[in-house]
Amino acid sequence: MKLLYIVAATFAGGLLSVVIAASLTISMLTRVVRDLVSLSAGVLLGTALLNLLPEAFESKASPQSLFATLLAGLLFFFLLEKAELYRHQHHHEGDEHHHHHGFDRQQAGRGGWTVLLGDSIHNFCDGIIIAAAFLTDVHIGLVTSLAIIAHEIPQEVGDYIVLLNAGLSRRKALLYNAASGMAAVVGGIVGYFVVGPWQQLFPYLLVIASSSFVYVAVADLIPQLQHRLSWRDTAAQLAWLGGGLLLIVMAIGSLHAH
Repeated sequence: MKLLYIVAATFAGGLLSVVIAASLTISMLTRVVRDLVSLSAGVLLGTALLNLLPEAFESKASPQSLFATLLAGLLFFFLLEKAELYRHQHHHEGDEHHHHHGFDRQQAGRGGWTVLLGDSIHNFCDGIIIAAAFLTDVHIGLVTSLAIIAHEIPQEVGDYIVLLNAGLSRRKALLYNAASGMAAVVGGIVGYFVVGPWQQLFPYLLVIASSSFVYVAVADLIPQLQHRLSWRDTAAQLAWLGGGLLLIVMAIGSLHAH
């Protein structure tokens, strides 16, 4: 049953991103990505700090070793991003990031394949994280899946916009995104069979998942929100960020009440 949960959860993120990308115009996608970045930051921070880390520290593992794992995880994801193998692509022409004209076409050239490879590796890691969370506890798996889906949608939609701006057809762009998203399913299945027998490692895997979420939120998502905006846009950002935190608080409370 847990394997079914893992496959469904890892499949959902890629499917939702493709459905959203296929059903909305570029201008609407731009707005969706902008708002979902704020929501994702709140969801990821809430999941890491209010759900995964408390669960890990309630185990019999020593706090020192768990903190060391957290530090190692942050450094590991930093190095992966340095190698362009753990990248998030929420940018696109017209998103006020001040890229030169034709930036997206350049990104989707030879460098674009690196982006797609990086996203595939990222999604594969997400799949393993989801598997470890479900193997620890179904409730933790559900909250973790919610967090991953929340940040995977703007990531995949951002890639879709880059590919469209580079001249690819909607069909090809959607196909590439779907293929990248399916790497999460592979990661989930691998995680189920490889990680499953090593239950003593689950607290450390939860900490590694937390380090991934914190790194993405602090190093990637929140910096995208640090622009001079009107007070209304700033209030909207804070509302979406707070909404992400509230969503996780409600999910944790609801799941543990059953």
